[in-house]
Amino acid sequence: MALTGIQILKLLPKTNCGECKFPTCLAFAMALAAGKTELDLCPHVSADAKAQLSDASAPPIRQVSIGVDDYGVKIGGETVLFRHEKTFFNKPGIAVLITDAMDDGEVERRLTALEHFQYERVGVTMKPEMAAIKFTGNKDRFMGLVKSALVRPCAVILMCGEAPVMKEALDIVRDKKPLIYGATPDNYEAFGALAKDYGVPLAVVGRGFDEVAALTEKLTAMGLKDLVIDTSTREVRGAFTDQVAIRRAALITKFKPLGFPTITFPCEMTDDPMKETLIASLFVAKYAGIIVLSDLTGETLFPLLLQRLNIYTDPQRPMTTKEGIYPINNPDDNSPVLVTCNFSLTYFIVSGEIENSRVPSWLCIMDTEGLSVMTAWAAGKFVGDLVGSFIKKSGVEEKVKHRSLIIPGYAAAILGDLEEELQGWKIMIGPREAAHLPAYLKTWNS
Repeated sequence: MALTGIQILKLLPKTNCGECKFPTCLAFAMALAAGKTELDLCPHVSADAKAQLSDASAPPIRQVSIGVDDYGVKIGGETVLFRHEKTFFNKPGIAVLITDAMDDGEVERRLTALEHFQYERVGVTMKPEMAAIKFTGNKDRFMGLVKSALVRPCAVILMCGEAPVMKEALDIVRDKKPLIYGATPDNYEAFGALAKDYGVPLAVVGRGFDEVAALTEKLTAMGLKDLVIDTSTREVRGAFTDQVAIRRAALITKFKPLGFPTITFPCEMTDDPMKETLIASLFVAKYAGIIVLSDLTGETLFPLLLQRLNIYTDPQRPMTTKEGIYPINNPDDNSPVLVTCNFSLTYFIVSGEIENSRVPSWLCIMDTEGLSVMTAWAAGKFVGDLVGSFIKKSGVEEKVKHRSLIIPGYAAAILGDLEEELQGWKIMIGPREAAHLPAYLKTWNS
C-alpha cells in the first residue's frame, strides 16, 4: 500500500537542507507520495529508510532526462490518466528525423529548422527540441551528422542497431546525454552495457508488450533505470491503443516493466505531411514521451506546439504573470499608468497593444490569482479597495508626477470605491477591449 506524505516524512532526516531541490523535507515527502520525484535525490536518507520507502518513492512512470542544460528534455514522470484529475507534467519532446542518406543541404535545413521555429505565447517559448540521427549504413556520413548535431542547440537521439557504431557515436556526443535507440532481443546486452558505461538513457524496441516488458526486466536487472519503450507498432490504431494500454498498465495495475515513457514515429506511419501532423497530435494527447517527425514546417509544427502547450498547462492553475510594474516603450514621469490583472493572456494582450501604440506607459500588474478582469472582479479579487491598496504599495507613485490611473473598461464598477481608496487620484475608465488601447492612449492626457 502506498504511503502518505506524512508517513514518508517520518522516515526522512528532517534537515530541510534543500539539497533535493525541495525547500523542506515535507515538500519532498509530498512529492514522493505523489510519484513526482525520487528518493535518491535525498543525500541524507538512511539505508533503512530507503528499504521502507522503495515502493512509495518510485514514480509509476519513470521520469527520463535526455540532453543537458537549456537543451534538456524531461519525459515521463506522469501520475494520472486524465489531465483534469491533476495535471500532466512533462510535455512530449518533438524530434525531427535526419538520416545518413540525406544530402548536406537537407541536413542543414532540418538542423536550422530546430533553431528557427520558435514561437512566443503567453511568455512561454514553444519550439521543437530534438534531432533523431538515424544510421542506415553509411558510417562516415552518420558520424558527420553526429558531429553536426553536437554543436546545435538540441537534444539528440542516436538511432543505430550496431553496437560498435553506436559506441563511436557516443564517444563524440556523450556530453550531450543522448538517447540511444535501441535495445532489441538480439543486442540488449551490448546496448545495455553502452547505456550503463556512458550514463545515457536507452530506448527499448520490442514487438508488442510482452517482448518490451521482457526486455525492460532484463535491462533493469542490469542496473539500468532510464529506459524509453517502443512497441514497434506503426499502424495508427494499434499505436494509439499501445499508448493507452501502457499508461493504464503503469498507473492502474502498477506493472513496473511498462512503467517508462514511450517514443512514437508518426514519420513512419504515412507519407502525407498533413496526415502525419494529425497522427502526431493524437500522440500529444495520448500519451507519447517523444514524437519523431519526418520534417519541420511552420504550418504543421505550430499547431502541434500550441496543442502541447494547452494540454500540458495545469487546468487547475491559470498561467500567471508576476505582480509588479512593467515599463513599456521607455516611459518617464509623465507617462500614463494602467492597471490590470495577472492572468498571463490578459497581460500579454494588453502589453502588446500598449507596445503597438508606441506610447510610453507604466503597466501595473496586480495579483488576482490568475483570474481575468471580469472573473477577478466577480470573485472580489479586483475591487476598489484591493486595487487601491496595490497601487499604494506598488511604488508607482514614485515613478510619475501625475496622479492619474487608467482601469479596464470591464472594471468600471470599481470606480467609486477606488476613488475613495486613492484620495487625490484621477481614476479614468479605459476601453473594454485591449484592441482599442492604442487609440485611447494617443489621446490620453493626465
